[in-house]
Amino acid sequence: MHHRTASTIVLGITAALALAGCCPSAAPAAPSGSDSAAQRPAEKGDAKRNAVPMMSAQLRERLLNVDDLGAGYTRKPDRPSGSDDVTVLGCPALDDLGADAATGSGSGLDFPHRAKAAFSYTGGRGEVSEELYSDTADKLSDGTGRIFDAMTGCPSYQVLASSTTVDITTQEIPAPRRGDERWSHLLTFSSEGADMVVKQTAIRDGSVLLIVSGSPALVDRHLDTALTKATATG
Repeated sequence: MHHRTASTIVLGITAALALAGCCPSAAPAAPSGSDSAAQRPAEKGDAKRNAVPMMSAQLRERLLNVDDLGAGYTRKPDRPSGSDDVTVLGCPALDDLGADAATGSGSGLDFPHRAKAAFSYTGGRGEVSEELYSDTADKLSDGTGRIFDAMTGCPSYQVLASSTTVDITTQEIPAPRRGDERWSHLLTFSSEGADMVVKQTAIRDGSVLLIVSGSPALVDRHLDTALTKATATG
């Protein structure tokens, strides 16, 4: 699979596959690497658990743009929902989450307020995408936790996207200490002898859930900027 083809498939379904996919591959995950269970709002006295959810229009204003990212970035056109012909193989837990989780339409996350953007970097040699969701802190925590719990059902799985079969494995990695809850994974997409590694980090801060996915170095570079903009007050 050519690298550009891999990028198209990956960023079209990355959020769904990462959030609704499967748990670490043969390499053991670090204990509590994403520490979602340890950071439930009821357990840590989340001071922002009663924050009022934002509307989708507000979330769109808080997405990163090319000015935030710097030189070399281009905003990718929004993908229409339901445009991917995707079949998930070998992961009943993912299948149970329904078509949205498999195709990337809403990433399997059933939150009412959402916004997303994707960017290519320097001629398509790297990509990064951002998703924002808003609901009550408890609903964000429970809904995202439910998706991540599904990951433990499969060590690896396949996605059939049109005529291309992609093998996927995931590895839980330590997430940066940001927000009230956080999760982070590396996903390896393999097809026709080519591999592509994608990093995804999700952070819940009060009533906002931020998901940044894409080339690992770009996720690391822009995560703090995305979180600062997404959770700005005033």
